[in-house]
Amino acid sequence: MPHVSPSPAPALFLHDSQRRATVPFQPLDPAHIKVYYCGPTVYDLAHIGNLRAMLTADVLVRLLRTLYPRVTFVRNITDVDDKITARARANGEDIGALTQRTTAEFHQDLASLGVLPPDIEPRATHNIGEMQAMIARLIENGHAYAAQGHVLFSVGSFPSYGALSGRNPDELEAGARVEVAPYKKAPGDFVLWKPSDADQPGWDSPWGRGRPGWHIECSAMSHRYLGDSFDIHGGGSDLLFPHHENERAQSLCCFPHSQFANYWVHNAMLLVDGEKMSKSLGNFLTIRDVLAQAPAEALRLLLLGTHYRSTLNYTQAGLNEARKTLDRFYRALSSVPDVPATPVPQTVLAALAEDLNTPRAIAELHVLANQAMGGDREAAGALKAGGALMGLLQGDPAQWFRGESSAEEDAAIENLITERLAAKKARDFTRADALRDQLQAQGIVLEDTKDGTNWRRA
Repeated sequence: MPHVSPSPAPALFLHDSQRRATVPFQPLDPAHIKVYYCGPTVYDLAHIGNLRAMLTADVLVRLLRTLYPRVTFVRNITDVDDKITARARANGEDIGALTQRTTAEFHQDLASLGVLPPDIEPRATHNIGEMQAMIARLIENGHAYAAQGHVLFSVGSFPSYGALSGRNPDELEAGARVEVAPYKKAPGDFVLWKPSDADQPGWDSPWGRGRPGWHIECSAMSHRYLGDSFDIHGGGSDLLFPHHENERAQSLCCFPHSQFANYWVHNAMLLVDGEKMSKSLGNFLTIRDVLAQAPAEALRLLLLGTHYRSTLNYTQAGLNEARKTLDRFYRALSSVPDVPATPVPQTVLAALAEDLNTPRAIAELHVLANQAMGGDREAAGALKAGGALMGLLQGDPAQWFRGESSAEEDAAIENLITERLAAKKARDFTRADALRDQLQAQGIVLEDTKDGTNWRRA
């Protein structure tokens, strides 16, 4: 993590979904912060909507590690789900092979964007025993019941149900998308365990061979790795109800003297050209679709340019603008020789401590870039350190401007530049200009300085 200046660290404020307010963050144990985020259901490539939650978690955890001595970050992998089973069947692919491949692709995509891996990444299929133990305890506590091979959580047994999402249980039953089934005592009761047929993944249990419901997975894994109570639970706002509401109910009923998650952090949704992303609209973009058009750092900056609780509108123009902003930042870094290592600037740290205010933090980077372009070495160091806290500006400026090219391509360009310098030295300016024009036709811009010729892609 970046070095922090000796100045007093700013107080951290987070918007807590349950309190419906931005409040001071008060850790359960300041010596050890515990964070849980819902990870992907692995059956396909991750899309840019998935990325927003992962990037919000990344910035949050980077900030927490800057402010506190120890942070444990858990992000799960859901590798048992009916969508996975259906996709494997459609592909003619083994379920294990599908989940292993798509998990690896997910890791590759996040790594390309500088998203740091979690400390612990449990897989649902490795925690079936923990889920079954929680289900048995819920039955014993009178909060769940077995029926026709299923086990269901009894929503009516938990008076606080709906407190997280702000929904009244009676209204939920009247208007929510609830599965009507004869084995349910009430329409809003949700599945903890369900039977599996011969073609579906299944595990032996006291209620017959079956598989877990989605909601119990995260309750079991967060408890195993973070305990009864932990500091922060996060994810996209689409998970607030029913997933997180159901998680909270299960966990508090299983461990009634716990707090479960002390703060709930939810990021808003992402639009593409002003519309909800959908395959039917032809605007569905995977992370790899975008990375085929622009550097990964430009996509990262684009997403950070909108506050995590505001709806983000992804556009090609916005992506191009993010790339231009990075051009400016890297040009500021390249204008100063030997950029010094400096602490994270307090202006950037204070912006992020204000409920992860990344737009304000980026505005502070612009201020530092202005100063660096004026020759201020300390400002250049602060620009690099502030960028690091947001996972930005850690590349070599020269490489940024040269783009992604092979060593052979770079060598060919360097050879033409060397030939041009030789022509200029021999006062063969016609040849030198022709070589410059040849490089310009390839999209290569030359910048002659007293120390030699630099090049970048237009």
